[in-house]
Amino acid sequence: MPGLKDWIAKASADLRGATKLIKDDDYTLDLAVYHTHQVAEKALKAYLVFKQQPILRTHDLEKLLNECKKYDHGFDQLQEEVETLAPFAIYSRYPDDRFSVDREETIQAIKHAEKILKFVKEKTVSTEKSPQTKIFSNE
Repeated sequence: MPGLKDWIAKASADLRGATKLIKDDDYTLDLAVYHTHQVAEKALKAYLVFKQQPILRTHDLEKLLNECKKYDHGFDQLQEEVETLAPFAIYSRYPDDRFSVDREETIQAIKHAEKILKFVKEKTVSTEKSPQTKIFSNE
């Protein structure tokens, strides 16, 4: 089963992807913000792996953040970032004339994703052993 380093590596790859996509044209901004959501989701799940908790089968960043808060109330400081990135899981994936992001919003989303990933790395890097989880939860 994937461990902490695997989840961090995938989150980091999504962050690199979002950063590269914003350098293209405005037609890739929705793809970039989708990847910022993925960074946050995978980083929060990485923390749950670190705490040897089941990985929730959800894309709901709020729910994942609340799970992380059970083990460390410092995650409270990520509330704004999670609220900003949460809609990008769905709205950026499908054609919707009500959803659009501009370059500035995308840059801000990347900064939020970076903050979440950095926070999780700082919380988990201090230990040599990376606990792994072997079960998935359907909650």
